[in-house]
Amino acid sequence: MSARSYTVVDVFTDTPLQGNALAVFTDANGMTDELMQRTARELNLSETAFVLSGPGGADAAVRIFTPADELPFAGHPVLGTAFVLATRAQSTNVTLATAAGPVPVALRWRDGAVTYGEMDQPIPTREDFPYAEALLEALGLERSELPIEAYRNGPVHVYVALRDEAAVAALRPDGAALADLGAGFGISCFAAQGDRVKTRMFAPALGVPEDPATGSAAGPLALHLARHGRIAFGQQIEIRQGEEVGRPSRLYAWVEGSGAGVDRVVVGGSAVIVAAGTYRVQ
Repeated sequence: MSARSYTVVDVFTDTPLQGNALAVFTDANGMTDELMQRTARELNLSETAFVLSGPGGADAAVRIFTPADELPFAGHPVLGTAFVLATRAQSTNVTLATAAGPVPVALRWRDGAVTYGEMDQPIPTREDFPYAEALLEALGLERSELPIEAYRNGPVHVYVALRDEAAVAALRPDGAALADLGAGFGISCFAAQGDRVKTRMFAPALGVPEDPATGSAAGPLALHLARHGRIAFGQQIEIRQGEEVGRPSRLYAWVEGSGAGVDRVVVGGSAVIVAAGTYRVQ
């Protein structure tokens, strides 16, 4: 039996008990893959982050687990972990090594606390999605307002555009049918009005029926909107998520580049540390 210290951070909010809750184990060196997975299942949050000694050029390495599986990259665990490490080190920049590559995070301080961070995410690649008809059926929809496309930036996110925010709020997806489509992706359903976007993300096959805030989906969403002419490249969007699960969240994202190529994807938001303790594991 060993004792492992952890910190709980609410990410993509500046208000405790909102946003997306994350547990960060600040010294996971020596923990096995199986122990990390069991710990994440015990906590049953969207994701749990495990910090290990990092390779050269990174402040630390982070491994990210949902209750059901490990992810190569996820946004709210990276941002939340950066908040925890920056608070400890009194720093304004943290680079985390993930399975999808290094992710630098720039942090802002106010009144002695970290209040906001922006991460440079892996550049997403677009992929065709072969199950569009089955996906619409599982969501209870007849059509998407934009092409249904997938983007990979570590995890894979599939985007379905709805006509307005009320349609997004009214979604009652068939979770079992979504899970049957496969475990390798999350489903982001959104409605955009200018630079304001309402979104909901479902990933039941990963043990996440509905995610309060999905940082890894925010960057590709900005790219999806820019590629289809709904926003300009370089234009920041505000993403609202989590209201339907009682965890309102705010995410900010923009993409630098053009239709010919993407140079940079940035996702930002606030976070607040809400708890710390020790877990007994073996």
